[in-house]
Amino acid sequence: MFKRSIVVLSVLATSLALSAAESGKAKQPTLTPQNSGTTQGLIAVSPVNPQVVWASGRGGTFTVTTDGGKTWRAGVVPGAESLQFRDVQGVSEKVAYLMSIGSNDPTDFRIYKTVDGGATWTLQFVNHLPGAFYDCFAFWTPKKGIAHSDSVDGVFPDLRTTDGTTWQSISANMPPALPGEGSFASSGTCVATQGGQNAWIATGATTPARVLVTRDGGDTWNAFATPMVSGPSAGGFSIAFRNPWNGILGGGDLDPNDPNNAQTAVSHDGGVTWNLTNQPPVTGAIFGLAYAPGAGDGGRTVVVTANDGGAAWTPDEGTTWYSLPGVTGYWAVAFASPKAGWLVGVDGTILKISF
Repeated sequence: MFKRSIVVLSVLATSLALSAAESGKAKQPTLTPQNSGTTQGLIAVSPVNPQVVWASGRGGTFTVTTDGGKTWRAGVVPGAESLQFRDVQGVSEKVAYLMSIGSNDPTDFRIYKTVDGGATWTLQFVNHLPGAFYDCFAFWTPKKGIAHSDSVDGVFPDLRTTDGTTWQSISANMPPALPGEGSFASSGTCVATQGGQNAWIATGATTPARVLVTRDGGDTWNAFATPMVSGPSAGGFSIAFRNPWNGILGGGDLDPNDPNNAQTAVSHDGGVTWNLTNQPPVTGAIFGLAYAPGAGDGGRTVVVTANDGGAAWTPDEGTTWYSLPGVTGYWAVAFASPKAGWLVGVDGTILKISF
């Protein structure tokens, strides 16, 4: 939903460590630009471990590193040159999945998989349902995952794989959708999985913005309202959980006339109830967020990126925020460890972030 192009230029010529003085007592992370091997805009990123990371974006592009980002190898999936890969799931240096969107053709929504490091790609799923818009996917295991779409006629036509090869509809398992309810294909993080069975989906485009929750791998779901700003262009965009009960939701409104409502909310009961945090120091909507596991304060350190520019981090799930000066134009962020995180964005930019 909301295929929106953001043109924000960001040039960081050298590796830099932001001074602690800029953020009071907090020690700012180290930011190191890397060469992605492409100038196509990058939209999603998926670290497998501190050495192996996959990223994806416009022009059918993917890029992968096996040495922590010292070198990246970019490629284009044959037949997908006109598509955008809005989500990527890395499994190993050889195995990864990609999810695409395109123009108004329903068949532009596809899922690809490689088992040879990107040398070849197998087309696993092609959408044929008019009105479906697959926003993001997430995996519990290398072969068990879920793909989420905006609602069609009051139904979420979501998919699930249990063998890493075929995808089946679980639309009958999903809760009824509110009128116009959908999600946002910003950075592939509208779905979060945790453990072997837990998953959360952030929604919006209607009132209220909700979170859909499963505890049994997608067999049954419940829907819970959130206090996030809501409306046709607003809601929850990005969601993450650090354990079965504690998570964070980011969102806002894409309306350019109201750019100052980026929001985050936290849940401590597995997504049933949500409370707004202090507002992050960014403009626009939160397009991507991720925990930096083990970075401090019980694993509560979170980094967020925003569509209108800016990025920030919090050591305590939103009570205290620190800006990342000069970091704009990045769509997604993800971590393998506190010292191995990556932001990806416009013009093929990649920034390694280390706490």
